[in-house]
Amino acid sequence: MKAVELISTRIAYSELAFAELVLWRLPKPVERSLHRFKYRLAYVVRGEFVLRYDNEVGKGDHQHFGGKESAYVFTTPEQLVADFQNDIARWNHENRNP
Repeated sequence: MKAVELISTRIAYSELAFAELVLWRLPKPVERSLHRFKYRLAYVVRGEFVLRYDNEVGKGDHQHFGGKESAYVFTTPEQLVADFQNDIARWNHENRNP
């Protein structure tokens, strides 16, 4: 099985903010992940990453929110996107929607 791209999109939230979502299904898990998905979800405001979910090789599943990095428990691609969208709403609320 080859890697299959499931999502690759950019969503504009305003003139100053956008989200970029990239998700792949892989033939085998990346190092330190227990699932067969590779992902990078980012929310960018005024040219800066303010929120990011990813599972880079060697680091496993984690998220960056407000400059802090923490572990992320991946369950499904659908839940990943839902969690990301909830964090975008939270960031916008806490930072006066851009």
